[in-house]
Amino acid sequence: MNQIYLGLGTNLGQREQNVKNALTGLAHFCTVTAVSPLYETLAWGVTSQPSFLNFCAAAQTNLAPHTLLTQLKQLEKTMGRTPTYRWGPRLIDIDILFYNDLILNDDRLTIPHPQLAERAFVLVPLAHIAASVRHPQTGKSVEEMVTAVDQSSVNYYAPAPWPLEN
Repeated sequence: MNQIYLGLGTNLGQREQNVKNALTGLAHFCTVTAVSPLYETLAWGVTSQPSFLNFCAAAQTNLAPHTLLTQLKQLEKTMGRTPTYRWGPRLIDIDILFYNDLILNDDRLTIPHPQLAERAFVLVPLAHIAASVRHPQTGKSVEEMVTAVDQSSVNYYAPAPWPLEN
């Protein structure tokens, strides 16, 4: 089994339902072991759009990295995500943050996520479930990285919606 950490965000539609739908969808190809609380954050990159709900999930999977990426993109599509412009609004966005201690950089996928260390909207929720996990390139823990970023725009929204109720 491979240990993975995912960053998820939604700023369109019924955001809380999108969170639950994403977690339900993930269960089809991985075992979710922990989910962070939800945080509301201003949009990043293109700021003239609705606020995001962001959270992170820890999971285990047998899938290889590129197969996992394909499954995540299919889940986004199944949930109704349609292509827009870079950093535009989205029904759901799922990024692979860490995959074991793998370092991978090719034309389809970069692991660890390349902007991980500068994104408070990822690091704050990730610190709830992976504070001691170390970045395989820098050696810094998530806890060390989160203290180095401005967290003022990351606001607690709700407890983790997990485990899901039937």
